[in-house]
Amino acid sequence: MDDRTYAETRRSVHGLAELVLAGPRYRASGQLRLRVLPDGIGTWDQPGPRFSAGDLVTEEARIAVDGLTFEEAARRLGLEASALDDVYHDGPGVGPSETIRLDPEAVRVLEEAFAAGEGALAAFRPDLERVLWPEHFDVAITAEGVNYGVSPGDSFHASPYAYVGPHEPRSGEFWNAPFGAVRAISDLGGADVVRAFFEAGRARV
Repeated sequence: MDDRTYAETRRSVHGLAELVLAGPRYRASGQLRLRVLPDGIGTWDQPGPRFSAGDLVTEEARIAVDGLTFEEAARRLGLEASALDDVYHDGPGVGPSETIRLDPEAVRVLEEAFAAGEGALAAFRPDLERVLWPEHFDVAITAEGVNYGVSPGDSFHASPYAYVGPHEPRSGEFWNAPFGAVRAISDLGGADVVRAFFEAGRARV
C-alpha cells in the first residue's frame, strides 16, 4: 500500500464520517460527535449507523460502499448526505457526488490506529469521554490544558500518529511539532505504548 492509496482511503473514510454519520445526525439533533467502536466508528448515540471494515452498518443492513458516491451511500441508509461546511472549516472537503474509494488494507490501518487511540486514552484517563471529532478526524480528550489524541493522518503527517498538544507552547527535544509532540503509530505500536507516550507528555507539561 502506497501513501497515495492510504491518503485516498483516509479522505473517503473522513468523508463518510462527516457526510453520512455526523452530518445527518447534526441536522436532526444538533449532535455531531462520533465515537470509536469495537468494530469501527459510529455516531455518538448507539445503536446508530457506523462504518466498519469498509461497510456502512446499521441494525438492519450492511452496505459495501466502495465505488458508491457519498449521497448514494447515505441514501441506502435512508439518510441525506450532509456536509458540515457551515459548522466548521477544516473537514474532509468532499462533496456528496464524489465517489468513495477504499483500499481494504488502508481501512485496516486506519481502524487499528483509532482502536489504539481509544484504548490508550481510556487507560490514560478513564474519567474522560473520548470523542472522535468529524472536523479534524481524531479521537481525543483534553485534560488540564493539554490535548491528547490519535489521528489517522493529515496534511501535517501522512500516516497515523499520536499527539500531545499543550495549549501553551513547550520547547525541548520531546516537542517535535508546532502544536506539541507527535509520534507515528507505526513506531509506537499498540495501546499500551501509546498510553506511555501520553504519560511521558503529561510529565513534561
